[in-house]
Amino acid sequence: MKPRGLLMIEHRLIERMVALMNYEIERIKKQDAPNIRFIDAVIDFIKTYADHTHHGKEEDILFRDCSKKTMSESDAKLMSELFEEHRYGRKMVGELTEAKEKYALGDVSKQGAIMRKLEALADLYPKHILKEDSTFFPDTEKYFSKNELDRMLDEFREFDQKMIHEKYQSLVSYHEKTYGVRS
Repeated sequence: MKPRGLLMIEHRLIERMVALMNYEIERIKKQDAPNIRFIDAVIDFIKTYADHTHHGKEEDILFRDCSKKTMSESDAKLMSELFEEHRYGRKMVGELTEAKEKYALGDVSKQGAIMRKLEALADLYPKHILKEDSTFFPDTEKYFSKNELDRMLDEFREFDQKMIHEKYQSLVSYHEKTYGVRS
């Protein structure tokens, strides 16, 4: 398997979540009441899986390694565009989180904001994934030798192994601070 294979497998799971987000958007349009538990699941999924795990591999490994290569102007421009889309997605998740929290506290005026942020994310990911799968991944693979691609794939796997530990160490540390407990 090449590094892009692992990233493309992850894309398929992200696409499944986007399909669920589209179902929730339609449900909200019909019933006008967001499912807060589902919105929490979306936020966790995008923050943990799509952004930290998937985009982490792209930005911290693939983009880093591509930046060390002499890339064509079009490949470098596309990489910059993809990075900006990652940033935009983070912004939308932050705004979705804020709207969901206010809605959960009784501010029903945030229903529209929840739906708009879900729509923005559901619109972003399919287009973003298509750019990566059909253009960026295959076009930039040519900059690397087989050994470099193998090392990158190994680094992707190491990244994944650390991710779950980082998430839950952060969770415990956060709650220790909340309760004033020293570790």
